[in-house]
Parts: sequence; C-alpha cells; structure tokens
Amino acid sequence: MKTTLIAHSPDADDIFMYYAIKFGWVNMEGVTFDNIAKDIQTLNEDALRGEYDIVAISFALYPHIKEEYAPLRTAVSFGEGYGPKLIKRKGATLKRNFKVALSGKHTTNAMLFRIAYPDARVTYMNFLEIEDAVKNGDVDAGVLIHESILTYAEELEVEREMWDIWQELAGKDLPLPLGGMAIRRSLPLNKAIEYEATLTKAVQVARDHKDRLSKMLLERNLVRIDAPTLDRYLELYANDESITLSDIQYKAINKLFEIGHKHGFYDTLVDIKDYLIPTEYKELRNS
Repeated sequence: MKTTLIAHSPDADDIFMYYAIKFGWVNMEGVTFDNIAKDIQTLNEDALRGEYDIVAISFALYPHIKEEYAPLRTAVSFGEGYGPKLIKRKGATLKRNFKVALSGKHTTNAMLFRIAYPDARVTYMNFLEIEDAVKNGDVDAGVLIHESILTYAEELEVEREMWDIWQELAGKDLPLPLGGMAIRRSLPLNKAIEYEATLTKAVQVARDHKDRLSKMLLERNLVRIDAPTLDRYLELYANDESITLSDIQYKAINKLFEIGHKHGFYDTLVDIKDYLIPTEYKELRNS
C-alpha cells in the first residue's frame, strides 16, 4: 500500500474537510493516507520547494507554483461578505506607515493588504501569534485569519474588513478566494484524478455528516474552538461551496490573479482552468 501524505493547515475547516478520510469513512484503493498540519505560510513555502504531493495553499500563491502543481477543484475556502480582518487596539489611530502583522508573504490576505496599504510596515508571523502581538503593542495592527476572526479579544476592534478591500479591487459580485489544495503534476495522471475524486468525496461526506463529524472533532480536541463557534466557522469556510469549484469561484480566482498581475505580484497572467487536472482523460482512457 502506498502512503500519501496530505499537508493541511491546523484550522478547523481544513481538519473538517480531511477527517472523513482520517476516520476511515472515505478511502482510495491501494492507498493509505496520512496527514500533517502546519500554518498556511509554512505550507506555501513547502509548496514552493515541492515538499508534498498534496498540499493546502493560499490561492494567491498558485501562479508561483503552476508548473509544479495543479489546483484541486475541491476543499476550497472562500469569503462571501466576510473574510480576514484588519484589527487594532480599541481607540487606536493608525498612522500612514503603521506596523502590521500578516500571516505570511504568499497569503491572499497579505497580497490584498499590501495593495491597499503600500506604506504600511509589514512583519510576518505565525497566524496564532498575531492577536497577542497587537494586544501587547508589538505591532500597531494585524490581519486575523481562520478561527481568530470569530474569537478575538474584546480590547481589539476591526479597522477594516479584507472583504471590503476585495470588493473595491474586484467588484461587487465575486466571492473572495482564500485557500485551496494543490497536487503535484509529476504524479501519474490517472492517480491524480483518483486523488481529486477521493478528496472531493471526503468533503461531500463531511458535509453530509457535519454534526457527527463535528462532535468527533470536538471530543478528540482536534479543533481549537467550542461547539457553537465551530458550527458557525464551518458554515463560513467549509460549506457546500467547498465541495467543488463553481463557475463564479473560477471567475473570482482569475480576478485575484488579474489583480496580482496588475500590481506586480506575478510575471504572467494565469487562467486557473488552464492548469486543472484533465479529468476527461479517465473517460478517454476507458473508452
């Protein structure tokens, strides 16, 4: 049996979308799965080095790894009226060149922030450290991601929603692309198709059995939040729109790439559909 390692972030939506496999509810013939959890910027850097066959990434990273990885159509997280939050201490006024903590150079929120605030002094740190850095005065502000957008301390307040920045840059009709999964291009194509189908099924099964799976994650202390917060969080980032990419989500990803190219983050303009796994190969091979 081949063991395939899936690298994902430790936040609740990634765990929820993978653990139908971990708990044995979904499997793939001839393959056993294992997993490793790292913060999203570490995963982005690992993807740049080609560390894993299957890895969670920020959508903003993808144009930098397009030759080595294909984007998966499943296990995606978008914001719709919500997303990362720029927070500060209550009552504080931010200067033009305020010091800000971001969760990583290649994250989607970092790209949008740097476009909106070109004069800010940026420092990067693990997303779990950002809230305390703002509270302690180590930075003037920080962009919270993952569960922190729901659980930040009372002495902090939102300066600006990244959703609002996205709407200003992209228009009013597109969801905010945050994160997804990528698979190594050097894998045999028929295997890559099977991996994508298996992961898609895992997200579908997780959604179909949300209450049971959530209870198991909480009982085993696999998530950092309580039951009501978990329920709310999953409806934001591991919802029915996470199962497989839709037409409007493709448009949103391409708009993100267009914005990044316009502002000098990418050398070339990328269309996400040009890099997907060609699932029609399986049908042609078996015809």
